[in-house]
Amino acid sequence: MKQWFILIALLAMLGWALFDFWFDQEEELAADVGLDIGNLAPDFTLETMDGERVHLSDYRGKPVLLNFWATWCLPCREEMPDMEQLYQDTDVQVLAVNLTSTENSIRDVEHFVAEYGLTFPILLDQHSGVSDLYQIRPLPTTYIIDAEGVIQLYVFGPLTYDQMQTEYGKIMGR
Repeated sequence: MKQWFILIALLAMLGWALFDFWFDQEEELAADVGLDIGNLAPDFTLETMDGERVHLSDYRGKPVLLNFWATWCLPCREEMPDMEQLYQDTDVQVLAVNLTSTENSIRDVEHFVAEYGLTFPILLDQHSGVSDLYQIRPLPTTYIIDAEGVIQLYVFGPLTYDQMQTEYGKIMGR
C-alpha cells in the first residue's frame, strides 16, 4: 500500500513538472514574437497579385527583406529598382507588402509593378491587417529578417542598393 502511494506521488510530481515545463516554454516562445530587433517576426498570411496565399513563415530557412510600400509613395518609387536588383543579385527573399487599402485601385499596383519590372512577390494588404500588425507609419518601412525568422534590422524610409547589400551581408556573415 505504501509503495502505491509513493508511486502515485512520484507520477503526480512528474506530471506537474512536465506541465510546468510545457507552459513555461509556450510563454517563452510567445514573448519572443515582436517588432524589435532580436524578436521573432510576427507571422501573417496575405495574397499575392496572382491570388496565391503566402505566409511569412513559408520563408523560414531563407533571409527575407520585408518591405511595406504604396504606389503613391515617392521614396518607395526610389528604392524599388534597387530592391529588384538586390533580388536578382542575391538569394534574399523580397516580400513587398503593398498597402492596398490606401491605393485608388488594384490597377495602380499592377501598373506600378509592370512599370518597374518587379519580379519578387507583391503581397496585397487589402484590409490593413498586416500593416497594423507591424505598426507601419512612415512609408517605406523595411524589416530584414534572418533565416530563423528573427528581425535583424528595421528601417523607416528608403534604402539604397548599397545599404540593402550591406545589411544582407551582415545576416549572411559576409
